[in-house]
Amino acid sequence: MYRERINNFIVRSKQRTFIIAFVIGAALLRLNTVSAQGNKITIERLRQKIAALKVPGLTVTDIQYIDSGSYQPTAFAKTLDGLPAFCLVSATLKPTPASNIRIALWMPRSSWNGRFLGTGNGGSAGNIVYDKLAQGLRKGFATANTDMGTSPHVDSAIGKPERWIDFGYRSTHLMTVVSKQILEAYYGKTAHHAYFMGCSTGGQQALMEAQRYPGDYNGIIAGAPANNRTHLHTGFILNHQATNETTGSHFSAADLSYITRTIVEKFAGTDGGSARDSFLTDPRMVKFNLDSLFKCGNASNGQCLTDTQIAALKKIYRGPVNPRTGEQIYCAPPPGSENAGGGLEYQQTAKAAGLFYLYRWVFGAGFDYRRFDFDKDQAIIDSVLGPALNANNPDLSRFEKAGGKLIMFTGTADALVPYPDAINYYERVIQQQGSLKKTQHFFRYFLIPGMGHCGGGPGINDFGQNSVTATKQDSEHDILLALVKWVERGAAPDKIIASALGCCGTQDVRFQRPVYPYPEFPEYTGGEANNPANYKAVDHLRGGVVKPAGKYVK
Repeated sequence: MYRERINNFIVRSKQRTFIIAFVIGAALLRLNTVSAQGNKITIERLRQKIAALKVPGLTVTDIQYIDSGSYQPTAFAKTLDGLPAFCLVSATLKPTPASNIRIALWMPRSSWNGRFLGTGNGGSAGNIVYDKLAQGLRKGFATANTDMGTSPHVDSAIGKPERWIDFGYRSTHLMTVVSKQILEAYYGKTAHHAYFMGCSTGGQQALMEAQRYPGDYNGIIAGAPANNRTHLHTGFILNHQATNETTGSHFSAADLSYITRTIVEKFAGTDGGSARDSFLTDPRMVKFNLDSLFKCGNASNGQCLTDTQIAALKKIYRGPVNPRTGEQIYCAPPPGSENAGGGLEYQQTAKAAGLFYLYRWVFGAGFDYRRFDFDKDQAIIDSVLGPALNANNPDLSRFEKAGGKLIMFTGTADALVPYPDAINYYERVIQQQGSLKKTQHFFRYFLIPGMGHCGGGPGINDFGQNSVTATKQDSEHDILLALVKWVERGAAPDKIIASALGCCGTQDVRFQRPVYPYPEFPEYTGGEANNPANYKAVDHLRGGVVKPAGKYVK
Protein backbone atom coordinates (compact mmCIF):
# COMPACT_ATOMS: atom_id res chain seq x y z
CA MET A 1 0.00 0.00 0.00
CA TYR A 2 2.77 2.43 0.83
CA ARG A 3 4.05 2.31 -2.77
CA GLU A 4 0.63 3.33 -4.05
CA ARG A 5 0.50 6.17 -1.56
CA ILE A 6 3.92 7.42 -2.51
CA ASN A 7 3.24 7.09 -6.22
CA ASN A 8 0.33 9.41 -5.66
CA PHE A 9 2.57 11.68 -3.62
CA ILE A 10 5.35 11.84 -6.23
CA VAL A 11 3.02 13.39 -8.68
CA ARG A 12 3.97 16.80 -5.88
CA SER A 13 60.45 22.77 24.51
CA LYS A 14 57.22 21.06 25.20
CA GLN A 15 56.02 23.41 27.97
CA ARG A 16 57.50 26.49 26.35
CA THR A 17 56.41 25.42 22.99
CA PHE A 18 52.95 24.86 24.40
CA ILE A 19 52.91 28.32 26.02
CA ILE A 20 54.13 30.01 22.85
CA ALA A 21 51.71 27.99 20.73
CA PHE A 22 48.84 28.84 23.05
CA VAL A 23 49.68 32.55 22.95
CA ILE A 24 50.02 32.53 19.17
CA GLY A 25 46.78 30.60 18.81
CA ALA A 26 44.97 32.91 21.19
CA ALA A 27 46.37 35.90 19.35
CA LEU A 28 45.16 34.50 16.06
CA LEU A 29 41.67 34.01 17.46
CA ARG A 30 41.56 37.27 19.40
CA LEU A 31 42.96 39.32 16.54
CA ASN A 32 40.80 42.44 16.17
CA THR A 33 38.94 41.70 19.40
CA VAL A 34 35.97 44.01 19.27
CA SER A 35 35.10 46.43 22.01
CA ALA A 36 31.78 47.54 20.61
CA GLN A 37 28.36 48.66 21.78
CA GLY A 38 27.32 45.05 22.44
CA ASN A 39 28.21 44.93 26.12
CA LYS A 40 26.30 48.17 26.78
CA ILE A 41 23.04 47.67 24.91
CA THR A 42 20.01 46.75 27.01
CA ILE A 43 17.98 43.64 26.33
CA GLU A 44 14.93 45.74 25.47
CA ARG A 45 16.92 47.88 23.04
CA LEU A 46 18.36 44.79 21.38
CA ARG A 47 14.87 43.35 21.06
CA GLN A 48 13.76 46.57 19.35
CA LYS A 49 16.70 46.52 16.95
CA ILE A 50 16.01 42.90 15.99
CA ALA A 51 12.33 43.72 15.41
CA ALA A 52 13.41 46.59 13.16
CA LEU A 53 15.16 44.08 10.90
CA LYS A 54 11.68 42.93 9.83
CA VAL A 55 12.86 39.40 9.01
CA PRO A 56 9.85 37.47 7.62
CA GLY A 57 8.74 34.67 9.94
CA LEU A 58 11.22 35.56 12.71
CA THR A 59 10.06 35.40 16.33
CA VAL A 60 12.54 36.11 19.12
CA THR A 61 11.77 33.74 21.99
CA ASP A 62 14.50 34.69 24.45
CA ILE A 63 17.26 37.21 25.07
CA GLN A 64 19.48 36.91 28.13
CA TYR A 65 22.78 38.21 29.43
CA ILE A 66 24.73 35.32 30.97
CA ASP A 67 27.62 35.95 33.37
CA SER A 68 30.99 34.30 32.85
CA GLY A 69 31.55 30.87 34.36
CA SER A 70 29.07 28.00 34.13
CA TYR A 71 25.70 27.86 32.43
CA GLN A 72 23.10 25.13 32.02
CA PRO A 73 20.56 25.74 29.26
CA THR A 74 16.95 24.86 29.98
CA ALA A 75 16.18 21.17 29.34
CA PHE A 76 19.89 20.45 28.73
CA ALA A 77 21.41 17.57 30.68
CA LYS A 78 24.73 19.10 31.66
CA THR A 79 26.37 22.29 32.78
CA LEU A 80 28.71 24.06 30.37
CA ASP A 81 31.83 25.41 32.07
CA GLY A 82 34.53 27.92 31.26
CA LEU A 83 32.28 30.33 29.38
CA PRO A 84 32.92 34.05 28.97
CA ALA A 85 30.06 36.46 29.63
CA PHE A 86 27.72 36.38 26.66
CA CYS A 87 24.44 37.50 25.18
CA LEU A 88 22.03 34.70 24.29
CA VAL A 89 19.41 35.15 21.58
CA SER A 90 16.96 32.34 20.77
CA ALA A 91 14.43 32.56 17.96
CA THR A 92 12.16 30.61 15.65
CA LEU A 93 11.89 30.99 11.89
CA LYS A 94 8.90 30.06 9.77
CA PRO A 95 9.82 30.53 6.11
CA THR A 96 6.71 28.47 5.25
CA PRO A 97 3.53 27.68 7.22
CA ALA A 98 4.81 24.11 7.75
CA SER A 99 8.23 25.22 9.01
CA ASN A 100 9.37 25.46 12.61
CA ILE A 101 13.09 26.23 12.67
CA ARG A 102 14.77 27.09 15.96
CA ILE A 103 18.06 28.97 16.07
CA ALA A 104 20.33 30.07 18.90
CA LEU A 105 23.07 32.69 18.79
CA TRP A 106 25.60 33.17 21.60
CA MET A 107 27.67 36.37 21.42
CA PRO A 108 30.65 37.19 23.67
CA ARG A 109 29.95 40.41 25.53
CA SER A 110 33.49 41.76 25.72
CA SER A 111 35.81 39.15 24.19
CA TRP A 112 34.46 38.86 20.64
CA ASN A 113 37.18 38.09 18.11
CA GLY A 114 35.21 39.75 15.31
CA ARG A 115 34.25 36.47 13.67
CA PHE A 116 31.02 34.52 13.19
CA LEU A 117 30.89 30.72 13.52
CA GLY A 118 27.99 28.64 12.29
CA THR A 119 27.94 25.15 13.77
CA GLY A 120 26.39 21.89 12.62
CA ASN A 121 23.92 19.51 14.14
CA GLY A 122 23.89 15.70 14.08
CA GLY A 123 21.66 12.77 13.20
CA SER A 124 18.08 13.85 12.59
CA ALA A 125 18.72 17.07 14.56
CA GLY A 126 15.63 18.46 16.36
CA ASN A 127 17.59 20.07 19.20
CA ILE A 128 20.02 22.94 19.60
CA VAL A 129 23.54 21.55 20.13
CA TYR A 130 24.67 23.65 23.09
CA ASP A 131 28.09 21.98 23.26
CA LYS A 132 28.89 23.46 19.86
CA LEU A 133 27.73 26.92 20.92
CA ALA A 134 29.98 26.70 23.98
CA GLN A 135 32.91 25.44 21.93
CA GLY A 136 32.80 28.44 19.60
CA LEU A 137 32.07 30.91 22.37
CA ARG A 138 35.14 29.85 24.37
CA LYS A 139 37.27 30.69 21.33
CA GLY A 140 35.79 34.15 21.00
CA PHE A 141 33.37 33.53 18.13
CA ALA A 142 29.79 34.75 17.97
CA THR A 143 28.36 31.27 17.47
CA ALA A 144 25.07 29.98 16.06
CA ASN A 145 23.29 26.64 15.82
CA THR A 146 19.95 25.43 14.46
CA ASP A 147 17.73 22.44 15.18
CA MET A 148 17.19 22.21 11.39
CA GLY A 149 13.42 22.31 11.77
CA THR A 150 12.82 18.72 12.89
CA SER A 151 11.51 19.38 16.39
CA PRO A 152 9.62 18.29 18.40
CA HIS A 153 10.22 14.86 16.86
CA VAL A 154 11.80 13.68 13.63
CA ASP A 155 8.53 12.03 12.54
CA SER A 156 6.85 15.43 12.57
CA ALA A 157 8.31 15.74 9.06
CA ILE A 158 6.32 12.77 7.69
CA GLY A 159 4.66 13.86 4.47
CA LYS A 160 5.89 17.48 4.83
CA PRO A 161 8.17 18.43 1.91
CA GLU A 162 8.85 21.93 3.25
CA ARG A 163 10.37 20.42 6.37
CA TRP A 164 12.57 18.21 4.21
CA ILE A 165 13.87 21.37 2.54
CA ASP A 166 14.40 22.99 5.94
CA PHE A 167 16.41 19.98 7.09
CA GLY A 168 18.34 19.73 3.84
CA TYR A 169 19.58 23.29 3.46
CA ARG A 170 17.15 26.11 4.21
CA SER A 171 17.48 26.09 8.02
CA THR A 172 21.27 26.37 7.89
CA HIS A 173 21.22 29.21 5.37
CA LEU A 174 18.56 31.14 7.30
CA MET A 175 20.41 30.57 10.58
CA THR A 176 23.45 32.11 8.92
CA VAL A 177 21.74 35.12 7.37
CA VAL A 178 19.60 35.97 10.39
CA SER A 179 22.42 35.43 12.91
CA LYS A 180 24.65 37.82 10.99
CA GLN A 181 21.91 40.44 11.11
CA ILE A 182 21.34 39.98 14.85
CA LEU A 183 25.08 40.03 15.45
CA GLU A 184 25.35 43.37 13.66
CA ALA A 185 22.42 44.75 15.65
CA TYR A 186 24.14 43.74 18.89
CA TYR A 187 27.73 44.77 18.17
CA GLY A 188 27.02 47.69 15.85
CA LYS A 189 29.27 46.19 13.18
CA THR A 190 29.49 43.09 11.01
CA ALA A 191 31.78 40.11 11.51
CA HIS A 192 34.94 40.49 9.47
CA HIS A 193 34.98 36.76 8.63
CA ALA A 194 32.46 33.92 8.83
CA TYR A 195 33.23 30.23 9.38
CA PHE A 196 31.21 27.03 9.56
CA MET A 197 32.17 23.78 11.27
CA GLY A 198 30.08 20.62 11.43
CA CYS A 199 30.36 16.85 11.37
CA SER A 200 28.05 14.06 10.15
CA THR A 201 24.74 15.84 9.52
CA GLY A 202 26.82 18.93 10.25
CA GLY A 203 29.11 17.86 7.41
CA GLN A 204 26.09 17.68 5.13
CA GLN A 205 25.19 21.22 6.22
CA ALA A 206 28.76 22.32 5.51
CA LEU A 207 28.84 21.00 1.95
CA MET A 208 25.33 22.31 1.28
CA GLU A 209 26.55 25.78 2.22
CA ALA A 210 29.60 25.55 -0.04
CA GLN A 211 27.53 24.27 -2.96
CA ARG A 212 24.32 26.33 -2.63
CA TYR A 213 25.32 29.48 -0.76
CA PRO A 214 28.99 30.18 -1.56
CA GLY A 215 28.84 33.68 -0.10
CA ASP A 216 27.67 32.67 3.36
CA TYR A 217 31.07 31.62 4.72
CA ASN A 218 34.72 32.44 4.09
CA GLY A 219 35.84 29.09 5.48
CA ILE A 220 34.06 25.77 6.01
CA ILE A 221 34.95 22.53 7.80
CA ALA A 222 32.98 19.45 6.72
CA GLY A 223 33.58 16.43 8.94
CA ALA A 224 32.36 12.92 8.06
CA PRO A 225 29.77 14.50 5.76
CA ALA A 226 26.42 12.73 5.43
CA ASN A 227 26.01 14.54 2.13
CA ASN A 228 25.07 11.48 0.05
CA ARG A 229 22.10 11.21 2.34
CA THR A 230 19.54 9.05 0.58
CA HIS A 231 22.18 6.42 -0.20
CA LEU A 232 23.90 6.51 3.18
CA HIS A 233 20.62 5.49 4.78
CA THR A 234 20.22 2.71 2.23
CA GLY A 235 23.46 1.34 3.67
CA PHE A 236 21.80 1.30 7.10
CA ILE A 237 18.87 -0.64 5.64
CA LEU A 238 21.22 -3.20 4.08
CA ASN A 239 23.21 -3.70 7.29
CA HIS A 240 20.02 -4.20 9.28
CA GLN A 241 18.56 -6.62 6.74
CA ALA A 242 21.78 -8.63 6.44
CA THR A 243 21.92 -9.21 10.19
CA ASN A 244 18.22 -9.95 10.66
CA GLU A 245 16.83 -11.79 7.64
CA THR A 246 18.31 -15.18 8.63
CA THR A 247 18.37 -16.80 12.06
CA GLY A 248 21.91 -16.73 13.42
CA SER A 249 23.13 -13.77 11.36
CA HIS A 250 23.42 -11.48 14.40
CA PHE A 251 26.83 -10.62 15.87
CA SER A 252 27.56 -10.35 19.57
CA ALA A 253 29.82 -7.60 20.86
CA ALA A 254 32.49 -10.28 21.31
CA ASP A 255 32.06 -11.37 17.67
CA LEU A 256 32.53 -7.83 16.40
CA SER A 257 35.59 -7.24 18.58
CA TYR A 258 37.01 -10.54 17.32
CA ILE A 259 36.50 -9.50 13.68
CA THR A 260 38.16 -6.12 14.15
CA ARG A 261 40.99 -7.53 16.25
CA THR A 262 41.74 -10.27 13.72
CA ILE A 263 41.88 -7.84 10.80
CA VAL A 264 43.98 -5.27 12.63
CA GLU A 265 46.45 -7.81 14.06
CA LYS A 266 46.98 -9.28 10.61
CA PHE A 267 47.40 -6.02 8.69
CA ALA A 268 48.60 -3.29 11.08
CA GLY A 269 51.96 -2.05 9.87
CA THR A 270 51.34 -3.10 6.26
CA ASP A 271 49.35 0.04 5.40
CA GLY A 272 51.75 2.75 6.54
CA GLY A 273 51.25 2.66 10.30
CA SER A 274 53.12 0.92 13.08
CA ALA A 275 52.78 -2.85 13.51
CA ARG A 276 51.80 -2.13 17.13
CA ASP A 277 48.81 -0.01 16.14
CA SER A 278 45.37 -1.09 17.32
CA PHE A 279 43.85 0.37 14.16
CA LEU A 280 44.44 0.56 10.42
CA THR A 281 46.05 3.62 8.88
CA ASP A 282 44.76 3.09 5.33
CA PRO A 283 42.22 0.25 5.07
CA ARG A 284 42.25 0.54 1.26
CA MET A 285 45.56 -1.34 1.32
CA VAL A 286 44.03 -4.29 3.18
CA LYS A 287 42.81 -7.26 1.12
CA PHE A 288 41.51 -10.46 2.69
CA ASN A 289 39.20 -13.42 2.23
CA LEU A 290 36.47 -13.75 4.84
CA ASP A 291 36.35 -17.53 4.63
CA SER A 292 40.11 -17.85 5.11
CA LEU A 293 40.14 -15.53 8.11
CA PHE A 294 36.98 -16.49 9.94
CA LYS A 295 35.54 -19.82 8.78
CA CYS A 296 35.55 -22.51 11.44
CA GLY A 297 38.40 -24.85 10.61
CA ASN A 298 40.44 -22.06 8.98
CA ALA A 299 40.63 -19.52 11.80
CA SER A 300 43.94 -19.79 13.62
CA ASN A 301 43.16 -18.53 17.12
CA GLY A 302 40.36 -20.83 18.24
CA GLN A 303 37.57 -18.39 17.48
CA CYS A 304 35.51 -18.43 14.32
CA LEU A 305 32.28 -17.26 12.72
CA THR A 306 29.42 -19.42 11.52
CA ASP A 307 28.69 -19.76 7.81
CA THR A 308 25.55 -17.68 8.35
CA GLN A 309 27.53 -14.87 9.95
CA ILE A 310 30.13 -14.94 7.18
CA ALA A 311 27.37 -14.74 4.58
CA ALA A 312 25.98 -11.68 6.38
CA LEU A 313 29.42 -10.07 6.49
CA LYS A 314 29.88 -10.61 2.76
CA LYS A 315 26.65 -8.71 2.09
CA ILE A 316 27.72 -5.91 4.39
CA TYR A 317 31.20 -5.58 2.86
CA ARG A 318 29.65 -5.60 -0.62
CA GLY A 319 27.47 -2.62 0.21
CA PRO A 320 23.96 -1.95 -1.14
CA VAL A 321 23.42 -2.91 -4.77
CA ASN A 322 20.48 -2.53 -7.13
CA PRO A 323 19.27 -6.15 -7.49
CA ARG A 324 17.91 -5.56 -10.99
CA THR A 325 20.87 -3.76 -12.59
CA GLY A 326 23.77 -4.77 -10.33
CA GLU A 327 24.68 -1.10 -9.89
CA GLN A 328 26.43 -0.07 -6.68
CA ILE A 329 24.22 2.24 -4.60
CA TYR A 330 26.58 3.12 -1.74
CA CYS A 331 29.86 2.06 -0.17
CA ALA A 332 30.38 -0.45 2.63
CA PRO A 333 31.77 0.20 6.12
CA PRO A 334 35.57 -0.12 6.12
CA PRO A 335 37.42 -3.13 7.54
CA GLY A 336 38.61 -2.43 11.05
CA SER A 337 35.42 -0.57 11.99
CA GLU A 338 33.25 -3.58 12.85
CA ASN A 339 33.11 -2.85 16.58
CA ALA A 340 33.03 0.94 16.23
CA GLY A 341 30.38 3.12 17.79
CA GLY A 342 27.27 3.47 15.64
CA GLY A 343 28.29 0.43 13.61
CA LEU A 344 26.94 -3.09 13.31
CA GLU A 345 26.29 -3.62 17.02
CA TYR A 346 23.83 -0.72 16.83
CA GLN A 347 22.60 -1.08 13.25
CA GLN A 348 21.57 -4.74 13.67
CA THR A 349 19.22 -3.97 16.58
CA ALA A 350 15.73 -2.53 16.79
CA LYS A 351 17.35 0.78 17.71
CA ALA A 352 18.36 1.09 14.06
CA ALA A 353 14.80 2.26 13.40
CA GLY A 354 16.13 5.62 14.53
CA LEU A 355 18.17 5.69 11.31
CA PHE A 356 15.19 4.99 9.05
CA TYR A 357 13.38 8.31 9.46
CA LEU A 358 13.93 9.31 5.82
CA TYR A 359 11.83 6.36 4.73
CA ARG A 360 9.07 7.21 7.19
CA TRP A 361 9.03 10.77 5.88
CA VAL A 362 8.21 9.44 2.43
CA PHE A 363 6.52 6.06 2.93
CA GLY A 364 4.70 6.85 6.19
CA ALA A 365 4.92 5.86 9.85
CA GLY A 366 4.21 2.21 9.03
CA PHE A 367 7.33 1.80 6.89
CA ASP A 368 8.69 -1.76 7.10
CA TYR A 369 12.41 -2.08 6.35
CA ARG A 370 11.93 -5.75 5.40
CA ARG A 371 9.89 -4.72 2.37
CA PHE A 372 12.32 -2.11 1.08
CA ASP A 373 13.01 -2.61 -2.64
CA PHE A 374 16.57 -1.53 -3.45
CA ASP A 375 15.51 -0.84 -7.04
CA LYS A 376 12.02 0.70 -7.04
CA ASP A 377 11.90 2.17 -3.54
CA GLN A 378 15.41 3.57 -3.88
CA ALA A 379 14.31 5.39 -7.03
CA ILE A 380 11.36 6.87 -5.12
CA ILE A 381 13.52 8.04 -2.21
CA ASP A 382 16.05 9.58 -4.59
CA SER A 383 13.44 11.45 -6.63
CA VAL A 384 11.50 12.72 -3.62
CA LEU A 385 14.24 13.49 -1.08
CA GLY A 386 17.42 13.68 -3.15
CA PRO A 387 16.94 17.26 -4.40
CA ALA A 388 16.55 18.56 -0.85
CA LEU A 389 18.95 16.35 1.11
CA ASN A 390 21.83 15.28 -1.11
CA ALA A 391 24.85 17.60 -1.33
CA ASN A 392 26.70 15.75 -4.07
CA ASN A 393 27.41 18.58 -6.52
CA PRO A 394 31.16 18.55 -7.30
CA ASP A 395 31.05 22.02 -8.88
CA LEU A 396 32.43 24.30 -6.18
CA SER A 397 33.55 26.98 -8.63
CA ARG A 398 31.32 29.69 -7.13
CA PHE A 399 32.70 29.00 -3.65
CA GLU A 400 36.25 29.08 -5.01
CA LYS A 401 35.64 32.34 -6.90
CA ALA A 402 34.25 33.88 -3.71
CA GLY A 403 37.61 33.13 -2.07
CA GLY A 404 36.24 30.38 0.15
CA LYS A 405 38.40 27.69 1.75
CA LEU A 406 37.09 24.21 2.58
CA ILE A 407 38.54 21.45 4.76
CA MET A 408 36.94 18.00 4.84
CA PHE A 409 37.91 15.20 7.21
CA THR A 410 36.83 11.61 7.84
CA GLY A 411 38.04 8.76 10.06
CA THR A 412 39.25 5.45 8.67
CA ALA A 413 37.37 3.57 11.44
CA ASP A 414 34.03 5.32 10.93
CA ALA A 415 31.31 2.67 10.71
CA LEU A 416 28.43 5.14 10.52
CA VAL A 417 29.41 7.36 7.58
CA PRO A 418 32.07 5.34 5.72
CA TYR A 419 35.01 7.38 4.43
CA PRO A 420 34.97 5.89 0.87
CA ASP A 421 32.01 8.13 0.05
CA ALA A 422 34.07 11.21 0.97
CA ILE A 423 36.96 9.96 -1.17
CA ASN A 424 34.59 9.53 -4.09
CA TYR A 425 33.19 13.04 -3.63
CA TYR A 426 36.66 14.58 -3.40
CA GLU A 427 37.77 12.74 -6.53
CA ARG A 428 34.72 14.08 -8.39
CA VAL A 429 35.66 17.60 -7.32
CA ILE A 430 39.21 17.00 -8.58
CA GLN A 431 37.78 15.86 -11.91
CA GLN A 432 35.56 18.95 -12.04
CA GLN A 433 38.49 21.26 -11.20
CA GLY A 434 40.85 19.57 -13.64
CA SER A 435 43.64 18.61 -11.22
CA LEU A 436 44.50 17.83 -7.61
CA LYS A 437 46.67 20.94 -7.43
CA LYS A 438 43.83 23.23 -8.48
CA THR A 439 41.53 21.56 -5.98
CA GLN A 440 43.97 21.81 -3.08
CA HIS A 441 44.27 25.54 -3.72
CA PHE A 442 40.92 25.95 -1.95
CA PHE A 443 39.76 22.47 -0.79
CA ARG A 444 41.79 19.98 1.27
CA TYR A 445 40.78 16.60 2.62
CA PHE A 446 42.28 14.86 5.65
CA LEU A 447 41.80 11.12 6.32
CA ILE A 448 42.33 10.45 10.02
CA PRO A 449 43.82 6.99 10.80
CA GLY A 450 41.80 5.01 13.33
CA MET A 451 39.23 7.70 14.09
CA GLY A 452 35.59 6.73 14.47
CA HIS A 453 32.57 8.86 13.63
CA CYS A 454 33.56 12.52 14.07
CA GLY A 455 35.90 11.48 16.90
CA GLY A 456 36.58 8.57 19.21
CA GLY A 457 37.90 5.28 17.96
CA PRO A 458 41.19 3.51 18.70
CA GLY A 459 43.36 5.88 16.65
CA ILE A 460 44.02 9.60 16.54
CA ASN A 461 40.80 11.43 17.17
CA ASP A 462 41.36 14.95 18.49
CA PHE A 463 42.36 18.00 16.47
CA GLY A 464 40.04 20.64 17.88
CA GLN A 465 36.93 19.42 16.07
CA ASN A 466 34.95 18.46 19.18
CA SER A 467 33.99 20.19 22.41
CA VAL A 468 36.07 17.78 24.54
CA THR A 469 39.61 18.49 23.45
CA ALA A 470 43.19 18.52 24.65
CA THR A 471 44.32 20.29 21.51
CA LYS A 472 46.87 23.07 21.73
CA GLN A 473 45.45 26.39 20.64
CA ASP A 474 47.52 26.81 17.50
CA SER A 475 47.05 26.24 13.80
CA GLU A 476 49.29 23.17 13.78
CA HIS A 477 46.98 21.26 16.14
CA ASP A 478 43.53 22.86 15.89
CA ILE A 479 41.64 22.44 12.62
CA LEU A 480 39.53 25.58 13.10
CA LEU A 481 42.63 27.68 13.73
CA ALA A 482 44.23 26.08 10.69
CA LEU A 483 41.24 27.19 8.63
CA VAL A 484 41.35 30.73 10.06
CA LYS A 485 45.05 30.96 9.18
CA TRP A 486 44.37 29.69 5.65
CA VAL A 487 41.52 32.15 5.05
CA GLU A 488 43.04 35.21 6.68
CA ARG A 489 46.77 34.70 6.07
CA GLY A 490 46.82 32.53 2.97
CA ALA A 491 48.77 29.69 4.65
CA ALA A 492 47.20 26.40 3.56
CA PRO A 493 47.38 23.52 6.07
CA ASP A 494 49.99 20.99 4.92
CA LYS A 495 49.96 19.05 8.19
CA ILE A 496 47.93 18.84 11.39
CA ILE A 497 49.24 17.16 14.53
CA ALA A 498 46.32 15.12 15.86
CA SER A 499 46.06 13.47 19.27
CA ALA A 500 44.57 10.22 20.53
CA LEU A 501 42.49 10.95 23.60
CA GLY A 502 41.83 8.39 26.30
CA CYS A 503 38.51 6.64 26.56
CA CYS A 504 35.33 7.89 28.06
CA GLY A 505 35.67 11.56 27.20
CA THR A 506 38.88 12.12 29.15
CA GLN A 507 41.47 14.60 27.97
CA ASP A 508 44.44 12.30 28.52
CA VAL A 509 46.59 12.22 25.39
CA ARG A 510 47.72 8.68 24.61
CA PHE A 511 49.80 9.58 21.57
CA GLN A 512 50.04 11.99 18.66
CA ARG A 513 50.49 11.60 14.94
CA PRO A 514 50.59 13.96 11.96
CA VAL A 515 47.89 13.86 9.31
CA TYR A 516 48.33 15.23 5.82
CA PRO A 517 46.11 16.32 2.93
CA TYR A 518 44.86 13.41 0.81
CA PRO A 519 46.36 11.50 -0.92
CA GLU A 520 49.22 11.77 1.58
CA PHE A 521 49.21 9.51 4.64
CA PRO A 522 51.50 9.37 7.69
CA GLU A 523 53.96 6.50 7.29
CA TYR A 524 55.96 5.16 10.21
CA THR A 525 59.74 5.54 9.80
CA GLY A 526 60.91 3.71 12.93
CA GLY A 527 61.63 4.57 16.54
CA GLU A 528 59.02 5.43 19.17
CA ALA A 529 55.69 4.84 17.43
CA ASN A 530 53.90 7.41 19.59
CA ASN A 531 56.26 10.22 18.58
CA PRO A 532 54.78 12.27 15.71
CA ALA A 533 58.30 13.07 14.51
CA ASN A 534 58.70 9.42 13.47
CA TYR A 535 56.22 9.72 10.60
CA LYS A 536 56.56 11.19 7.16
CA ALA A 537 54.08 12.14 4.46
CA VAL A 538 53.82 9.54 1.70
CA ASP A 539 51.49 9.62 -1.28
CA HIS A 540 49.06 6.71 -1.24
CA LEU A 541 46.86 5.73 -4.13
CA ARG A 542 44.10 8.02 -5.31
CA GLY A 543 40.58 6.61 -5.17
CA GLY A 544 40.92 2.91 -4.52
CA VAL A 545 37.35 2.49 -3.25
CA VAL A 546 34.13 1.17 -4.77
CA LYS A 547 32.31 3.82 -6.79
CA PRO A 548 28.52 4.00 -6.85
CA ALA A 549 26.79 4.27 -10.20
CA GLY A 550 26.40 7.81 -11.50
CA LYS A 551 22.71 8.04 -10.69
CA TYR A 552 23.49 7.32 -7.04
CA VAL A 553 25.79 10.32 -6.56
CA LYS A 554 23.16 12.94 -7.39
